[in-house]
Parts: sequence; C-alpha cells; structure tokens
Amino acid sequence: MKKVEAYIRAERLEAVKKALEKVGVTGMTVCEARGRGEESGIELEYRGKKVRVDLLPRIKVEIFVEDDIVERVVKAIIEAAYTGKPGDGRIFVLPVVEAYKIRTKEKLGK
Repeated sequence: MKKVEAYIRAERLEAVKKALEKVGVTGMTVCEARGRGEESGIELEYRGKKVRVDLLPRIKVEIFVEDDIVERVVKAIIEAAYTGKPGDGRIFVLPVVEAYKIRTKEKLGK
C-alpha cells in the first residue's frame, strides 16, 4: 500500500477529483495548504503599492492506494492538475507500513 500526496492549484481540484474517479479512486482527504516552490511567490499590487506574496494557496490531496494502481493514480493527477505554468504542484509517493479500518478492526492491504 502507498500514500500518494499531491499539492495542486486550488482551481484544479475538481478536475483532479474527476480524474481519480475514472481510475477507481473515490476516497481521499483534501486540505487547504499554503506554500511556495520554484516561483518563490508572486508580486501583486494592493492599494497602489506592490506587495510580495510568498506563500501561495494550494490544495493538499492525500490518497491511499494499493501498489498496483499507483502509476495510474499519479498519471491521472498529473494530467488533471497540469497547466504548464510554474506552481502546478508536486506529487509524493510514500510507503505505508500498516493500515487498519477502525470500525471493523481489520488490517488493510495485502
């Protein structure tokens, strides 16, 4: 089992959710996040003055999937989140040692 953690633009969330549903993933956790990457922020004009915003709003999507569909999940996220501009995001794939369902007390995964 793997954890796929994606940081994406907020406006791409609906497209990512639809793409994940197409590959059979319906369960996910979505959180608001702030951060910066290579673009290291942007300059805006506020009341006639230039203001540097260095932590931009992002969405963090966490998904837990079996090893055999990780590549399809990553590909779906990349295709749905892509704009071609700096700040499109990052995807991290991490191993999950153990997982349990609280209600049934069953161990998940193979």
